[in-house]
Amino acid sequence: MRPRIAFDRLGDGPPIIIVVGAFNTRSTGAALATALADTHTVINYDRRGRGESGDSQPYAVEREIEDLDGLIREVGGTAGVFGFSSGAALALSAASHGLSISKLALFDLPLRVSPLPEHIDHAAALDELVRAGRRGDAVEYFQRRMVGLPEPVVAQLRTAPFRHALEAMAHTLVYDAKVVGDGQLHLDRVRDLRVPTLAIAAGAGHPFMRETAETLARTVQQGRALILEGATHDLVPEILAPPLLQFYAT
Repeated sequence: MRPRIAFDRLGDGPPIIIVVGAFNTRSTGAALATALADTHTVINYDRRGRGESGDSQPYAVEREIEDLDGLIREVGGTAGVFGFSSGAALALSAASHGLSISKLALFDLPLRVSPLPEHIDHAAALDELVRAGRRGDAVEYFQRRMVGLPEPVVAQLRTAPFRHALEAMAHTLVYDAKVVGDGQLHLDRVRDLRVPTLAIAAGAGHPFMRETAETLARTVQQGRALILEGATHDLVPEILAPPLLQFYAT
């Protein structure tokens, strides 16, 4: 049985669905959704297992793609999609699976073009920690090993007021690790993608994401890269809404 997926529907116009990333609920995308809703119907949802959405086991990336497909059907059968971080990886996978996506915008896609020195099964490691009840350790594993936060920052975040919320979503880090997979941008899987695609990278974010955006834009059939100089790995409406509105309007 498919779980209930909680979402907010804002505005009126051509539909856009926002797909958020790790440690995110739909509150993460709320301000951006509001900024886009002046001219669009915007669906901002909690991915399965977090926020007010339900869950089901066993988890598979295909189930999350089905969730997104259900939301696309909710707004008429075709929609623009905006994905952030691991949500961008999910959105790209959904487009590659043939979902009816009219336009695809990806911000800080966390996949690398250059080969990684070794393959680590992050999903298995995270799953082991969560099953052992070590949610805090799972949070810190993700922060260190997958995000690359320095140890002083990891230590500082232990006492952050939102720490409890991070631990409450620790089981979904397994999901995000499975969405990201081996962490590579497999060009052979996207080369035939014909959906108009805007690959965005934060200029002050992870350097590899710039290379990823530029490479993806060159590889897909209708791609364009946008580097937001000075921007960080955050959904800031004042920075993102103008280029997104222009992209979805053309």
